[in-house]
Amino acid sequence: MAVKVLVVDDDLNIQRVLSFTLKQEGFDVVLAGDGESGVAMAADQAPDLILMDAALPGIDGYEAITRIRGSEAPGQRVPILLLTTEADVGQRVKGLRAGADDDIVKPFHPAELMARIRALLARSGLSTARTGPTQATLRRVIVFYGAKGGVGSTTLAINTAIALAAEHKRRVALVDANLQFGDLRVFLDLKLDTASIVNAISEPELDADLLRRLMVSHASGIDLLLAPTAPEQADVVMENHRNSPDALSGMLELMRGMYDYTVIDASRSLDDITIHLFDEADAVYVVMTADLSCLKNVQLVLKTMTELGYPRDKVQLVLNRSNAFTGINIDNAESVLGRPIAHKLINEYRGAISALNSGSPFMVSRPGSPLAKAVSDFTNAVDKELSVVEADA
Repeated sequence: MAVKVLVVDDDLNIQRVLSFTLKQEGFDVVLAGDGESGVAMAADQAPDLILMDAALPGIDGYEAITRIRGSEAPGQRVPILLLTTEADVGQRVKGLRAGADDDIVKPFHPAELMARIRALLARSGLSTARTGPTQATLRRVIVFYGAKGGVGSTTLAINTAIALAAEHKRRVALVDANLQFGDLRVFLDLKLDTASIVNAISEPELDADLLRRLMVSHASGIDLLLAPTAPEQADVVMENHRNSPDALSGMLELMRGMYDYTVIDASRSLDDITIHLFDEADAVYVVMTADLSCLKNVQLVLKTMTELGYPRDKVQLVLNRSNAFTGINIDNAESVLGRPIAHKLINEYRGAISALNSGSPFMVSRPGSPLAKAVSDFTNAVDKELSVVEADA
């Protein structure tokens, strides 16, 4: 049964935007255009959550919240998120005194709205799993590893995750495991004050509900577990991993149960955490370009993975900017590496960089571009291979 959300706002455009955003996330939505109607519908519709605009005709949002709280039966408390127009401490305090559980300032990013909604539902004991039918996940973990800096592994990880969610309707988490210099916050235009992988790894009693509250929901339909904001915080994760190596496995096992795909953007350092991620992964995609420096690195990576005993088909080579002239053709590269390049993506460097700098991935901002089509083809191959393996298991 889907979670029911009551939206109380007199602006029809905001009603439409909120209704569309919430329905896309699997919520049922009911609408009220003024405070009196909102109070009445809160009693009649028994919503699981209320989004209440502060400035309403008739009675305002503060008075509406006060009336809703006054009519609730003992032990019953519907979570209420107050929508305000100013980041004013006085308004926030007034809302909390009226009975709001949290507030958000308009205009807001859909990702922030969904993150606050999920946090409220989790605190109230209502699992967001109710937003859709119970369904087993594919439980797949895939890792993107750049053979050297600048080959586009982060870009590919981001856009593959989005394509899996948008085109294949998969539940997808994207994890930034580049602990010192993760870029997902910047590339996806996210705030610095959100939780990170440090919080998840350091939590001794991590469970699915808590992990879900640490994830950041993005407007593209994926959830994110971000890298820490300060490089020195990476030491916390490394130290925790040395003391409790099972913590990372436990976190990934929870994510397998929550998502069809957990997509990990790995650090280039072949440290204990990166190797552990390789161990856990169902597939490792080594992203490369056709130049001597990169080929040398790929040879070393493949040698390391062979020594670690990984099956040959677990590690797949992805040639990015395959149509760029480097003086080394694909046949020569495959001959040097001793194995085929499984996937090839075209060169559209300017488009990719422009999308990153705008904070809107090209699978969202330019879904019809040749590069987006190439990533879509790559994602089709990934999903076809890994979902078939699941079906045969």
